[in-house]
Amino acid sequence: MRKTNEKQHMILGIAVAVFLLTAILVLSVRIQTITVSGSSRYSAEQAKELLFSGRMGKNSVIAYLRDRLNPHKQIPFVEDYKIVFHGPFHAEVIIYDKSIVGYVSYMSSYMYFDREGIVVESSGRKLEGVPWITGMDLGRVVLYQPLPVADSRIFEEILNLTQQLSLYEILVDQIRFDAYNQPILTIGQMEVILGNMGNIDSKLSVLNDILTDQPQLREIRGTLELGDYSETNDRAGITFKKK
Repeated sequence: MRKTNEKQHMILGIAVAVFLLTAILVLSVRIQTITVSGSSRYSAEQAKELLFSGRMGKNSVIAYLRDRLNPHKQIPFVEDYKIVFHGPFHAEVIIYDKSIVGYVSYMSSYMYFDREGIVVESSGRKLEGVPWITGMDLGRVVLYQPLPVADSRIFEEILNLTQQLSLYEILVDQIRFDAYNQPILTIGQMEVILGNMGNIDSKLSVLNDILTDQPQLREIRGTLELGDYSETNDRAGITFKKK
């Protein structure tokens, strides 16, 4: 009987030792390389800090279980993300940014909306490269609801304008609608008067050419007038006046 107990204790001791050794090995395996792609809002270092923070954040097993068993973190301006584990030492993070075309100011916050006109984010942070839209009559702005614009035609013009600006890669700080609901762009120190939305593609094409040839205009306080520009006469309707 004594030998049987000793044998059982030995087996139990070996099992405990194996368990402890396995636990030590598991907890000591850490992710060495993290690659990040897909986001224009967050740097690789910021993404790593958000998703692998804490003392055990880079532990391979814990990181894997967190990703598989827990809901994904809610990250501002991010629709979702995917973590692909390439073995115990390498993780790949793919971030899917929210589609944002502009923002409005409301109740001391910046309310960002997408191409469908849905308010997708509320933040105190200004995103670089996203235009601030002003001059519209707004109702009560609610997150995840359509932007309450009094005149739906203006919003259609905003979407068309922002898409064209994106096509020409023209970064705009502000799009302001005047009393006649005509857009005025602010680019750095310069204002650009576009007039009505007719012939807008040609106007933005000319604007792109001007900014490419004379990038210093962004730093000059002045007004570039394109409202009377005509395709039939490429010298008509283009003036620049310093303020």
